Amino acid sequence: MLPKQTPLTKQMLSELLRASSSKPNQLKKIHAIVLRTGFSEKNSLLTQLLENLVLLGDMCYARQLFDEMHKPRIFLWNSLFKGYVKNHLPFESVLLYKKMRDLGVRPDEFTYPFVVKAISQLGFFPCGSALHAHVLKNGFECLGIVATELVMMYMKFGELSSAELLFESMQVKDVVAWNAFIAACVQTGNSAIALEYYHKMCAAAVQFDSFTVVSMLSACGQLGSLEIGEEIYDRARKEEIDCNIIVENARLDMHLKCGNTEAARVLFDEMKQRNVVSWSTMIVGYAMNGDSGEALALFTMMQNEGLKPNYVTCLGLLSACSHAGLVNEGKSYFRLMVRSNDKNLEPRKEHYACMVDLLGRSGLLEEAYEFIKKMPVEPDTGIWGALLGACAVHHDMILGQKVADVLVETVPDIGSYHVLLSNIYAAAGKWDCVDKVRSKMRKLGTKKVAAYSSVEFKGKVHFFNRGDKSHPQTKAIYEKLDEILKKIRNMGYVPETGSVFHDVEMEEKESSLSHHSEKLAIAFGLIIGRAGHPIRVMKNLRTCDDCHVFSKFVSRLTSTEIIMRDKNRFHHFRNGVCSCGEFW
Repeated sequence: MLPKQTPLTKQMLSELLRASSSKPNQLKKIHAIVLRTGFSEKNSLLTQLLENLVLLGDMCYARQLFDEMHKPRIFLWNSLFKGYVKNHLPFESVLLYKKMRDLGVRPDEFTYPFVVKAISQLGFFPCGSALHAHVLKNGFECLGIVATELVMMYMKFGELSSAELLFESMQVKDVVAWNAFIAACVQTGNSAIALEYYHKMCAAAVQFDSFTVVSMLSACGQLGSLEIGEEIYDRARKEEIDCNIIVENARLDMHLKCGNTEAARVLFDEMKQRNVVSWSTMIVGYAMNGDSGEALALFTMMQNEGLKPNYVTCLGLLSACSHAGLVNEGKSYFRLMVRSNDKNLEPRKEHYACMVDLLGRSGLLEEAYEFIKKMPVEPDTGIWGALLGACAVHHDMILGQKVADVLVETVPDIGSYHVLLSNIYAAAGKWDCVDKVRSKMRKLGTKKVAAYSSVEFKGKVHFFNRGDKSHPQTKAIYEKLDEILKKIRNMGYVPETGSVFHDVEMEEKESSLSHHSEKLAIAFGLIIGRAGHPIRVMKNLRTCDDCHVFSKFVSRLTSTEIIMRDKNRFHHFRNGVCSCGEFW
């Protein structure tokens, strides 16, 4: 601090503020001096102080200072909004906006982007609708940055049609707006729509950038559209777009999510620069594809190179152990995480869910249940859902009922948990209990997620539902499927009727199984397939036992590799054998 005899001036205090911008305690001392010397009447010093406090994230003190200011200008309101959003304090941001309106302070073009972000964080849709009305009333709907944030907000609330309508109505859409909308589509699981808008972006002659490429490679990974993703990457290289390490990692992830592990490893080995994301992507990808040995070996290589793992790396390790039934190894990795002093390795809920999956998948259901009860964090639906899934696999009706009761009470609107319980009852032949579960679903208005499978062909993703007859090649697909079924029956294929969870006659069960979405997708893949190329099928739910057996027979019959990704993992079918080793 300055010597006591030196008279303080506004300029000196301003310089002190600049020098102390990263020291919260020093800033508070300077605030005290400002108040004592009477400089608090000069809002410029308080403004400088407020901005520094916001940057440091001390929002309580910043708000206290703000409330003491005489008629703060709009950019100071905006600074507080920005600070609240950055520090994930959406409720305080909404209350501040209410105070602004009560005082009659008029917002400007920088106000609404932050307030809209706060509403998105808050997750309360009625507030979002009301705020949109305020935007319209104040005449800011035409501003690109405001409209873009509103589109993102609607996407986060799952209001896809509203987001699309608003995006289409934007008079000027720059690359930032396109990127934001496409990224939001990918992040909310609407990758097919992201792909559609990428084509619209290209048609509108908007020059895409590396952010676009990353989003589109992620979308192609979700869709299993390897060829489209590679076309986008090749175009980016031709147009000299910066294919930085983030782009290269996204490309790596896409190949792994398409089941192309060998090509992914070549890309990984050839990368000029690799970071922890690159290593973690490979480890998680190997785990998802059932190559647990490769995942664990790669982790050893990573340690030998002196790289520190992060929470995603650990998730990949636990997943690798889960898919291979390596219970002791999984427990050992988890203990290392718990004992580590590294905050980045502290177990998160995803890691606990993975441990429950590891124990449950290996048939240790009671141990998994006790593990949940002793957890230091409150178990969420993902953790209980992992145990319910294991109960369904191992037909544990008693524990399944207990777990389902917890889930149905917590999230009654999620149909998949009701369906799992219904399937447990059906497998045990408890049809009266099945009827009760389905009746409860009808009363609650809960709907099950419709199963579908997809196949990529010539830059287009083809989707199939069970018994689907909407495809232009429906006649050829069903003829091909009938032909295959006849041939594999002669090879010894017998439909796994236990996969039909309805109390109907055997003939009806077999008929129902024969038109599952995976079978239609595989039949289509055989029609359009090229010699030596695998058929890639993406399934949104867990594949059933019968489709698993069917795929093994078809791979043997046709000498074609079938790569199937379901909700849980990859299945690589080659010559009648699946990579999962029947442990799934």
